[in-house]
Amino acid sequence: MDQHVLTVTLNRPEVRNALHGPAYTELTAAFRGASGDDRVRCVVVTGADPAFCGGKDVKQLVAAGTPKRTRLNEPVSAVLEREIPVIAAANGPAAGWGMELAICADFRIASVQASFGLLFVKRGPVPDAGTFLRLLGIVKMARDAELKHTGEMIDPLEAERIRLVSAVVPHDRLFSEDRALALRIAANAPLAPYYVKDGLRRSGPDLEGLGTWVTAHRGLFATNDHCEGVRAFLEKCEPRFDGT
Repeated sequence: MDQHVLTVTLNRPEVRNALHGPAYTELTAAFRGASGDDRVRCVVVTGADPAFCGGKDVKQLVAAGTPKRTRLNEPVSAVLEREIPVIAAANGPAAGWGMELAICADFRIASVQASFGLLFVKRGPVPDAGTFLRLLGIVKMARDAELKHTGEMIDPLEAERIRLVSAVVPHDRLFSEDRALALRIAANAPLAPYYVKDGLRRSGPDLEGLGTWVTAHRGLFATNDHCEGVRAFLEKCEPRFDGT
């Protein structure tokens, strides 16, 4: 941490910073720990090059089996429920849960090497409850629906055009740009951001009231289509979905 800014870096570059069990636990702990530290006034989350976050580690997901959740994904809630402003510095591809992590942040700045995609429909499930409605509050409805229904990746300029990110910068300037924004935020009165974020949460969807969506999200992980989507991903071939 430096000048009240905490930087959290996903550091599994060999798998494009895909998250497995320990990484999820560490990420959750980092955000929750920041809330208990009076020195932290802003958090920047980024990835070790070449990616921001490639989503879930599919091989680990297969080994772990179907998730048993009754509420929001723990890392999602760890970001959404924090009173500290969060900046996502997308240094490379943000795919699947990686894009969700960026959506959870309060601000998003992208490198020219970044890209974004909600790949869930290509594997069988859907986005997490916490980010499903949050994206709709960031981009327009038609584009929101297209991103969720197609699972296609978009480049940083398209992300800026639809206002998913606030700026696209040269790769070598990403750290300085997000750092400058973080320092501007950290220079303000430290108690005010709590009320800003609390007000924004209250004006948006009731995240804890999305029990039906959480159930659907969990149930889709147990379908044959999800198994087929994972198999196709691991074998690098086209999936053959049958709707079961």
